[in-house]
Amino acid sequence: MRPISIPAFIKQKYFLNESPDKTCEDIRAAYTLLQKSETVVSVVIPAYNEEKSILKTLSAISDNKTKYGVEILVVNNNSKDKTEALVNQSGVRCILETVQGITAARNAGLTAAKGKYILNADADTIYPQDWIEEMVKPLAEQEGIASVYGSFAFIPTQGTARFVYFCYEYIADLMRWMNKTFREEAMNVYGFNSCFRKEEGLAVEGFNHPPGTNEDGWLAVKLREKGFGKLYAVKKNSALVWTEDRRIQMDGGLWKGSIKRLRRMLGLSTEGRTDL
Repeated sequence: MRPISIPAFIKQKYFLNESPDKTCEDIRAAYTLLQKSETVVSVVIPAYNEEKSILKTLSAISDNKTKYGVEILVVNNNSKDKTEALVNQSGVRCILETVQGITAARNAGLTAAKGKYILNADADTIYPQDWIEEMVKPLAEQEGIASVYGSFAFIPTQGTARFVYFCYEYIADLMRWMNKTFREEAMNVYGFNSCFRKEEGLAVEGFNHPPGTNEDGWLAVKLREKGFGKLYAVKKNSALVWTEDRRIQMDGGLWKGSIKRLRRMLGLSTEGRTDL
């Protein structure tokens, strides 16, 4: 069952009340523990003007508990604010991608990553402590899997009750089941919560995609069609990621956004998919 309320760890990270200097110091210390002798997993985070949220995300990821050696890699996509300075202060690796856009940023991260597994994240999302372990495990321990994707829940920002989003998320889960059963499972793959092998991602030209498609789902399609394996959904609440509802608000709020998503799912709209 999905959580009705926001877990304590997620709340702690989302509502950080310490100074940026102290947060950077804490991230640096926690991140040191993730960087074992061998880098196995690269958590890649594209970022454009994310100074208000990037430290929350880095704090959550750096506090993950996993047996894998992890690097965190932020791709600064021409930010005009303090995003890069904060990342550098926290001790996390940051590279610059001057070609604007999510596809270019994700491809830059894929190329620069040192790990065997690429774990996609976003700079406005809070990740639970078991996220890395649970997302990488299927690829590391099972055969015939090309791409892993996970679930998400919403952190309200505009006064919508958490219980309303709890109900909405179950409806969204039904839509994802319909995608997998009747349409295209890759529509369920989102760039802020998915994982694949770097070597295989490079073999299919990374996140490049045709017009009218999305970079994250299209990569999953390419990996599957290339014969690297099937798509795999991680459904454990311990790997459930939490993201702000700002994209729903951009779609006009919960109900207008829901109608837009339903129309896209039923093939009644050709409007491009948002990240959520």
